[in-house]
Amino acid sequence: MTKGQTGTDPTGANASHVLSVDAMGGDEGPATVVAGLAVFLGKSPKASAILHGPADVLHPMLRKHGISDRVTVHDAVSVVKMTDKPSHVLRQGKDTSMWSAIEAVRNGQAAVCISCGNTGALMALSMLRLRKAEGVNRPAIACMWPSRNPSGFNVMLDAGADIRADQDDLLTYALMGASYARNGLGIERPRIGLLNVGTEEHKGRAELKVAHELIANAAAKGEFDYVGFIEGGDLPSDRVDVIVTDGFTGNVALKTGEGTAKLISDLLREALMKTPLSMLAAVMARGSLKRLRKRIDPRRVNGGVFLGLNQTVIKSHGSADKTGVTAALLLAYRLAQSGFSDKLAARVASAASLAQDTTQDSRTDRSDTKTGK
Repeated sequence: MTKGQTGTDPTGANASHVLSVDAMGGDEGPATVVAGLAVFLGKSPKASAILHGPADVLHPMLRKHGISDRVTVHDAVSVVKMTDKPSHVLRQGKDTSMWSAIEAVRNGQAAVCISCGNTGALMALSMLRLRKAEGVNRPAIACMWPSRNPSGFNVMLDAGADIRADQDDLLTYALMGASYARNGLGIERPRIGLLNVGTEEHKGRAELKVAHELIANAAAKGEFDYVGFIEGGDLPSDRVDVIVTDGFTGNVALKTGEGTAKLISDLLREALMKTPLSMLAAVMARGSLKRLRKRIDPRRVNGGVFLGLNQTVIKSHGSADKTGVTAALLLAYRLAQSGFSDKLAARVASAASLAQDTTQDSRTDRSDTKTGK
């Protein structure tokens, strides 16, 4: 066991069964992360974890939940705060739990890194230590959006890794999103939609119009179907499997969806508890209401996957509770068991090449049109 590690070391087993978990940085503190980890380990008997944070704080929590024998603690005394700038973390963050969690994946001790911490810092450190896949300019965060599709979800990216995205980035997002849907959801030929302010081809910013053309041209080689521009109302629909957008728009949409789901849940509870008759109706409809609540619960799909890196990192919501942390860990473990990182690396490499070829062909076509060739 190397310096800074305490407790039983689970990493002697196959690394695909080991998750690297940043215990710090979330709004609810390490107790919530450990509680979620305990639930996850209870559901995954072959899994183990490396937990990163102050050892003197974490060990009592692990003993309380009875999981000390399945968790190694990597002592990390510092924490990346939500207010820390990514540039500061890159310079001064080597002793933080976030850095330590990423390093365990880089060193092959664990298959996936999970953190509830600062998104910008997590992306910056991931790019520094794990490196971007060849041909990827800006990695993206892919999240699951509840939908009417048979799988129950759509994939949306970018959900906040980078607020900027030009036409080439949007094309790469489409190709990576198609790969994620194919490997993660088992959709052989995903349907891609580009989020815009309308479905008409003349609407939207200039880069969206160019991306619209690039993605359409790439559909055949990329083995996906492009449905064209979609609107916000299509996010939960069965019209698409993958929604492509820039990180600013995607993050606003994601937070709006989460807030709306919570509002509906709160208003429904308030209405059902208003009178004795409505309370009786609530009791009679308890089963249906429970299923509805589960279907729209954003905690159930917590966990955004960083796409475009050489290894897998999952960003859990900063305000995730025990249920949300458990969901992120279960997602991470499913991806680890499926060999997702290796599959996606191969897809991203081919996708990056396809993106470059498609972009060059499109630019050549536009140049020939201007010169009259």
